[in-house]
Amino acid sequence: MTTLLVASTGGHLAELYDLRPRLGLPDDCVWATFDSPQSRSLLDGQEVIHVPPATTRDAVGAIRDLLAARRVLRGGRFTRVVSTGASVAMSFFVPASRRGLECHYIESATRTDGPSLTGRLVARVPGTGLYTQHPGWADARWRYGGTVFDGYQPVRQARTRPVSRIVVALGAHRRFAFPRLLARLVEVVPPEADVLWQVGSTRIPRMPAGARAQVPYAELHQAMREADVVVTHAGVGCALAALRAGRRAVCVPRRRRYAEHVDDHQVGLARQLDRRGLVLAREADAVTVEDLVESTAWRVAVTGTVAPFRWTAAA
Repeated sequence: MTTLLVASTGGHLAELYDLRPRLGLPDDCVWATFDSPQSRSLLDGQEVIHVPPATTRDAVGAIRDLLAARRVLRGGRFTRVVSTGASVAMSFFVPASRRGLECHYIESATRTDGPSLTGRLVARVPGTGLYTQHPGWADARWRYGGTVFDGYQPVRQARTRPVSRIVVALGAHRRFAFPRLLARLVEVVPPEADVLWQVGSTRIPRMPAGARAQVPYAELHQAMREADVVVTHAGVGCALAALRAGRRAVCVPRRRRYAEHVDDHQVGLARQLDRRGLVLAREADAVTVEDLVESTAWRVAVTGTVAPFRWTAAA
């Protein structure tokens, strides 16, 4: 049974990549995702099918992916499709369901209160297995299988360290910038600090020197491991990258009222992770030098063997 793993780049791909070892799948999985520095770096050495990129609520992009999905699924190689979204999931599930393929959708960990638009749409595809990463809204249809954040725990250090190396990661979304946070950090980051600025589409009048739209995953991960402080937007991909690097990041949610995202799902994720002690959640206009210093007093450890993700894939 060959499984096709489908996800858009960014947090959706990062989640599926981390969950994949917990799904008990055979080794012959194939990935379908967008071509980006992240996907090329993260999936290096694995079989990848690149499909047309689709951004948030992008009907044209979703149709292009639907056409690509029909080509990919033609020939009967795949018998199962697993996805963490976003719209590319619907594009693949529709033709996959019509061909009788097994379909499973794992909602993003960012959705703390209920399914996303994609989740509500794929729930209408007959026979699709539906999974949430938050037990608070699990029900007869949406089963709780665990969360991508299982296995991490905060550890207090003996003392704080000087803030000399910083990684700022604002994600790589092309439609949504985060100028409030970037402008605030330009004000509060110590001028002598060595900073890697990954800013996506964000532009402000006082752009920091060396700011980059995207950074390959391997380079970003190494920089986070070597950093004293990591500051991220509350996207699941950046949050996971910081946790993998052992960093308790200063995590700042985008807000819909400032046109920083389509809704306030990042607010819920930041609060959930803050309650677990895995991040220090702050609002964009409230980040201080003291927050950066406080972050150096913590690291994040892996607790050991993580339980398998509880889902109902056919043998």
